Amino acid sequence: MALLNFKKREATSPQPVNPQVEAFLDGYSIEVMPRTATKVEDFRDLLPAGTRVYIAHIEGTPIEDMVETAKRLNAEGFPVMPHFPARIIKDEATLADWIARYQGEADVKQALLLAGGVAQPHGAFDSSMQLLETGLFDKAGFSNLHVAGHPEGNKDIDPDGSSKNVMEAVLWKQKFSERTDAKMALATQFAFEAKPIIEWADGLKEAGVDLPIHIGIAGPAKLQTLIKFAIACGVGPSLKVLQKRAMDVSKLLLPYEPTDVVAELAAHKAANPDFNITNVHFFPLGGIKTNATWAINNGGASAQPVNSQG
Repeated sequence: MALLNFKKREATSPQPVNPQVEAFLDGYSIEVMPRTATKVEDFRDLLPAGTRVYIAHIEGTPIEDMVETAKRLNAEGFPVMPHFPARIIKDEATLADWIARYQGEADVKQALLLAGGVAQPHGAFDSSMQLLETGLFDKAGFSNLHVAGHPEGNKDIDPDGSSKNVMEAVLWKQKFSERTDAKMALATQFAFEAKPIIEWADGLKEAGVDLPIHIGIAGPAKLQTLIKFAIACGVGPSLKVLQKRAMDVSKLLLPYEPTDVVAELAAHKAANPDFNITNVHFFPLGGIKTNATWAINNGGASAQPVNSQG
């Protein structure tokens, strides 16, 4: 006889889906790396048709691995958005080569441009703005160009803790969006608290920025994993949400799930349809399958994988 006879969770009755969350998760995107993508046998088992998949380019990853991952995802039917981190791109010729490889081998038509988490630039570029100014993405006919957004500021860009430089950069990107044919959007760092996210997004709109916002959400993960990533990525005040949870012994060993923050943002979006957060962008810090399963369980029709029919 088992000493600990815990009741198994009922598998037969799925939880009802919150219709606001279902609407909010429609068209969500997710981020992978070449090494995490290899662990997924077929993305069609996990992701809805047409899901945009970002490929994070970490320093030291060969461009060949990036292009191979993009090629594989494109073959499975998913639009791919690779990262172009300015500080690890040596010069304009390297940038042109990367664009040509992605287009020629993986039919890539979109990019996330960011400074990149490297202290010292490897070459000619220091910021995403310099990448945009080369004109190479427009010349190549890219349909979508996303740039980074920082709901809680960024200590690398504003060491004094203000948001002065971050705001100046966003205003520059807004002006650039008015002279490029590509659709632009802000893809943000992840945060854990809805109210500051809403205030930040409203503040951008008041400043004249009308770029759509794809809000970064950390997928389900162990609490210690999440805190480690949050500190490494410079997540700001909303880190206290995790720290408070870590102090609650009853929750310490349970994985974090983004249910509350997503539900709160979804409710705000439902009440304010012109709210400038248009999409959710997942960082699957606890694994791609874990994140996709959470989306499937919470997103209803919006999150059903390609291979779930039939």
